[in-house]
Amino acid sequence: MRTAHSAATAALLSAALAVALAAGCTSGGEPSTHDDSRSASEHPRPSGTGPSAAVGSVLAVKIDNAPDARPQTGIDAADVVYAEQVEGGLSRLMAVYATSLPKAVGPVRSARESDLELLRQFEQPVLAFSGAQGKLLPLIDRAPLDAVTPDKSSGAYFRGTDRAAPHNLYLRPNRLLPAAPGAAALTTGFRYGAAPAGGRATASYTVRYPAARFTFAWSGSRDRWLLSTDGAPTVTAGGQRVAPATVVVQYVKVRASGFHDFLGNNTPYTETVGSGKAKVLRDGRVFDVNWQRRTATDGTDFTAADGTPVGFARGQVWVVLATAP
Repeated sequence: MRTAHSAATAALLSAALAVALAAGCTSGGEPSTHDDSRSASEHPRPSGTGPSAAVGSVLAVKIDNAPDARPQTGIDAADVVYAEQVEGGLSRLMAVYATSLPKAVGPVRSARESDLELLRQFEQPVLAFSGAQGKLLPLIDRAPLDAVTPDKSSGAYFRGTDRAAPHNLYLRPNRLLPAAPGAAALTTGFRYGAAPAGGRATASYTVRYPAARFTFAWSGSRDRWLLSTDGAPTVTAGGQRVAPATVVVQYVKVRASGFHDFLGNNTPYTETVGSGKAKVLRDGRVFDVNWQRRTATDGTDFTAADGTPVGFARGQVWVVLATAP
């Protein structure tokens, strides 16, 4: 009797879970042909665990990049900054912290479906974001990450007074991680070292989205690329120019997802598993390279035409995810 009862209970629970997950997904989205991060690990940690997060976890923060959100706070302290296209052809950032945690980061904004795939390369990352479209939340809950919103950890967030909502939500990283996990947590696949042979000298390089653009201008005196966004110099709230050591322009497939914003605009899905072409900017030169990320749990390898791994300059890396031509 006990065995039969257990089997019946398991069947009911399985059916209930299937119904719940189906309710959380929108219809009409293009099915993915690879692991898109929706599968949780065997023993996922509860969301919102805050300071109890594993020491090896990176902190990823979704950051507003609308004009009213600038200048931002804390992006200069990130090890890696990803730029992605969102609704209306605008841009949004995801900053990843491993070697240091600033006192504050923001403004914090909402997550997107393709963030889940991008974050699978890290071991149980902590994702700080302001929220997400209601039908996306079940997918976030199933992903192998620690999702922390203001609702789950209100003490980690605060509202600034110098600008209007929604561009004034900030995060205190030390409320989520006890300490920076260190460079070993950056399982991105990136290699750091000497520049590859060849390349072309360039004074600046611009990447355009339908309604946004990033320009990286080389500064020989600083050995850095000075960033401008939408034609204006990008500085932090403290007045520091944002200046990565390496810029990667990664050409990817950007397709329609099964989600829309409140205005009815479709949310782009940026595919970061696969292969394609990229530009690597370092030391005042641009290099034509290939990229490959075999599965969602792998980092991304960047190689020259002969298959040689391409080294990045030490310092902050910006990865601008652009639509493949």
